[in-house]
Amino acid sequence: MKKVLLSLAFAGCALLAADGKAIFDGQCKSCHGADGKMKALGKSAPVAGMKAADVEKDLAGYKAGTLNKHGMGAAMKGNAAKLSDADAKAVSAYIATLK
Repeated sequence: MKKVLLSLAFAGCALLAADGKAIFDGQCKSCHGADGKMKALGKSAPVAGMKAADVEKDLAGYKAGTLNKHGMGAAMKGNAAKLSDADAKAVSAYIATLK
């Protein structure tokens, strides 16, 4: 019985883990494109190919309101504010897979 409960607990935690692709599809894809190669609003650099640590750092800067790359600070602040730290880490890891 303990093994069953432990297995269910781990499965539940896995379901609660942030899904980087789902976050990207829901919040980022419309501006950055499905492959991350689109310049958001014709201004930003593509995100495809960025390192996860760089994306995570940028998201933290946008969220804090201290970053304004390509004049996108205000637009990105609203999007980044919706992300928890775990979400930011997950979506950053996903973006790093886009080549």
